[in-house]
Amino acid sequence: MLGAPMQVDPGSVASGVNHVWVLTVTFLIFFMHAGFAMLEAGQVRSKNVANQLTKNMLTWSVGVLVFFLVGAGVSSVVGGAADPFGYVSGGSDSWIGWLFGAVFAMTAATIVSGAIAGRAKLRAYVSYTVLLAAVIYPVVVGFTWAGGFLNDVGPGFQDFAGGVIVHAMGGIAGLTAAWIIGPRMDRYDDDGSVNVIPGHSITFAVLGTLILCFGWYGFNVGTAASVFVVENGELALGAFADTVGRVALTTTLGMAAGAIGAGTVSLVKTEKVDTLYVANGMLAGLVGITSNTNAITWVGALVVGLLAGGQLPVVFEFVEKRLKIDDVCAVFPVHGSAGVLGALAFPFFAIPGYEVSLLSQAIGVGVIALWTVSATGLVFGVLKLLGQARVSTEHEREGLDIAEHGVDTYPEFGGPDVDAGAVRTDGSGVRTDGAGDLPNAGKIKMVTAVVRPDRLSNVKTALAQVGAPSLTVTNVSGRGSQPAKTGQWRGEEYTVDLHQKVKVECVVADVPADEVVEAIRDAADTGEPGDGKIFVMPVEDACQVRTGVRGPDAV
Repeated sequence: MLGAPMQVDPGSVASGVNHVWVLTVTFLIFFMHAGFAMLEAGQVRSKNVANQLTKNMLTWSVGVLVFFLVGAGVSSVVGGAADPFGYVSGGSDSWIGWLFGAVFAMTAATIVSGAIAGRAKLRAYVSYTVLLAAVIYPVVVGFTWAGGFLNDVGPGFQDFAGGVIVHAMGGIAGLTAAWIIGPRMDRYDDDGSVNVIPGHSITFAVLGTLILCFGWYGFNVGTAASVFVVENGELALGAFADTVGRVALTTTLGMAAGAIGAGTVSLVKTEKVDTLYVANGMLAGLVGITSNTNAITWVGALVVGLLAGGQLPVVFEFVEKRLKIDDVCAVFPVHGSAGVLGALAFPFFAIPGYEVSLLSQAIGVGVIALWTVSATGLVFGVLKLLGQARVSTEHEREGLDIAEHGVDTYPEFGGPDVDAGAVRTDGSGVRTDGAGDLPNAGKIKMVTAVVRPDRLSNVKTALAQVGAPSLTVTNVSGRGSQPAKTGQWRGEEYTVDLHQKVKVECVVADVPADEVVEAIRDAADTGEPGDGKIFVMPVEDACQVRTGVRGPDAV
């Protein structure tokens, strides 16, 4: 006898699929932290990369704990919930819902780090992250998504996936913090003119941008509603069917239009399509569409994306040159002003029948901005009064990687290491320089070469092959016959007349200095101006620290 067909509870299926959906997009949003890490690391100097990466990791690690213990409950209190901390022991549904909210909160928090990069103390940033995750961001959520008073202003303040609640809030907070903490050293001259401080890696910045764009689908499409609902005892797609396709389309169009808008304005302003502006424009277009992506026409998505990208170079220049605020990673024009623009543009491009009011949007933006500026200003103002907001001048010049973490992000100068030690052998094995004949007229010679950094590995190999036993390598910059060139960073030109080189110093006694010179010249030669120069100088004496031996034997 065949068994009866297995009955499947539609509610259980809907719950299981919806949980998988929410967790999948949550993990996608979490992966955006890798994008933020790369984007911000690429826009800071090489001496501050580890510091920026550490801040990104601590944003998540510290912030998510605080948001679990305090922040999520605070948002519910502000929103008027009867059991604000019920999620702590609420079971699977509550925990998944909390995690989905947490990745949004940590996105808002990590935006701030990019604005104050290169000069903020780690303890100051972590302290602000604690307060943002515990109070500042949760209050904004309480006003809005958690059911607060902004929902009762007209048809209510509309922000589908956090264009203002997450991004504009983070951008405004970053601008406020950067204003209070002050610009980086040498950012402005005494007369107020701007000095460009380029980041160290366009590659990192673009990689981070593309990771963020990928994760943004989780941000927007993931908010598109639960996949299944149960209607009359049967599974149905419900609002998901009407929403998810529009969200995916408008998100994509806004992203693409943002890149075009920023690139076009850059071309008009500088006659060049600035790579970083195109990257930042993609993100600005995404921010602009995030608050309205569920109920905006495809034409509106294109217009909002173009405007959000196009305003980026203009607003950045205004912040930099008029307000004199050093926003290192352009977090305000990317997240702040673009988010505000998207929210205010919503009523003009909403789909027919969707109720959204310009007045409600403006009030919501104003309330969130006022709260964010006040709370952030208070926190960083107090830290500044206590002398805990900014690193010392010495540490800032040295770099925060060493000063705050004791690490050097790029400890090596060139390619693979080769053995540049005592590699010449005779029948009895390896010996050091200075132990045989003295071909340099019985004198010690120092050969100093200034060469291109990318030729260092070849030079090291060549020196090993001629038996030069020791060398010292230093990162230097200078100029000779190599002409100056013009660089561009976020649309602004700057002159590069001091070129990056490495200085190789090699002291020899029984190795002929001429052989060393020829080895270096052959290895460093590219045939182009700027290959460098080699100098040979006599050395009066040498002393080995360990033994006290002096003269050629010490070499």
